[in-house]
Amino acid sequence: MQYMANKSYPEIRVERKNEYYANLLLADYSGINGELTAISQYVFQDFNYFKEYSKFAQVIGKIAMVEMRHLELLGKTIKLLGVKPEFKFKDNLSCFYLNWNSSYVNYYNTDIFSLLKLNIIKEKITIKNYKYHISIINDKYIKRLLERIIEDEQIHIECFQELIKEYNLLKK
Repeated sequence: MQYMANKSYPEIRVERKNEYYANLLLADYSGINGELTAISQYVFQDFNYFKEYSKFAQVIGKIAMVEMRHLELLGKTIKLLGVKPEFKFKDNLSCFYLNWNSSYVNYYNTDIFSLLKLNIIKEKITIKNYKYHISIINDKYIKRLLERIIEDEQIHIECFQELIKEYNLLKK
């Protein structure tokens, strides 16, 4: 099974410092649907299902490692944009920074089908957020990075869909 696209990530560069772009990327970095949340969610799932669903745990562990790479790439980009890459993001409604917290991790879904469906939904939300940021960021280097990350996220969806089929979990 493939966990990431078969091409390298672009060089981490920005055209110029830009606090607005950095704040957009902070949401991708450590927001509710950001990379830090995905990593935490997947590591939690790996630890809790490694005995009962070993294939799922193996896949989720590998995907978590890809998400860690995304976190690293986004952090370096945020730094180049002139903002310290802390685990916080700017809330769109209040314009205040919110710190990442573990309540973003779903600890309550316990059956494998619900976990896989949740992971697919979260990956789709992440892709939607990246596409939106691509549409409003006017920096070719950041756009290339986000486009490349999206390719991995789409593969993650395919992995989860494959596991649903493998475990014969298609709901009628």
